[in-house]
Amino acid sequence: MGLFDFVSDIGKKLFHKEEEASSAVTAHIAEDNPGIENVEVTVENGTAKISGAAATASAVEKAVLMAGNIAGINNVNIDNLEIANGEQLASDDEFYVIQKGDTLWKIAEKAYGKGIKYKAIVEANKEVIKHEDKIFPGQKIRIPKSL
Repeated sequence: MGLFDFVSDIGKKLFHKEEEASSAVTAHIAEDNPGIENVEVTVENGTAKISGAAATASAVEKAVLMAGNIAGINNVNIDNLEIANGEQLASDDEFYVIQKGDTLWKIAEKAYGKGIKYKAIVEANKEVIKHEDKIFPGQKIRIPKSL
């Protein structure tokens, strides 16, 4: 299925040593589980490999963002992640990397023509955006196309 790239020196700091990374990232995804059974993450050399059984393609995308937006993770590999019913990852949503000076309102204006629709972005990224005023440059989020 693939490998997703992230900026490794930004994001939430969950571990200090790579030996702690696998359990820390697994616990992080399990805490706000987006729909993955038996989720397990192994981290080697900055690459988080997620395994388990996802209920939907959306659940996979959310898990990728949850893992990738952690400081110390530069890639997320989902080759060992199964999606129920053979669903594919080709959703209409797009990934967006937050730039310096961005606000969710500005991102919504660009994506939808109306800033007030920023709440759809927050809802689609609730596992990654815990507070709508706390986004940061380099953070990767999903922009839902169907509202």
